[in-house]
Amino acid sequence: MTMKTPVHPGEILREDVLAELGLGVTEAASRLGVSRVALSRVLHGHARISPSLAVRLEEAGVSTARAWLAMQVAYDLAVERASGRPKVRRLEDVA
Repeated sequence: MTMKTPVHPGEILREDVLAELGLGVTEAASRLGVSRVALSRVLHGHARISPSLAVRLEEAGVSTARAWLAMQVAYDLAVERASGRPKVRRLEDVA
């Protein structure tokens, strides 16, 4: 059974938050206290939502830091699982 990879949280931030508020990258970055380049990288899925950005989003009134980080972890895990399973042996079998 294959599971669909969740959407990168940056895409959610770009499409469902900033677009709905009519905010561009430059203005949003300024309000969040981050560089335009750093925010753009997140919005286009080239960088992760960090704990720092998650807290800034929460303080800006956009959901909770925990929710942003949970979305990022769900995305990261799905990408990792889709990349193929590494050769791993169970720890309890080591004797």
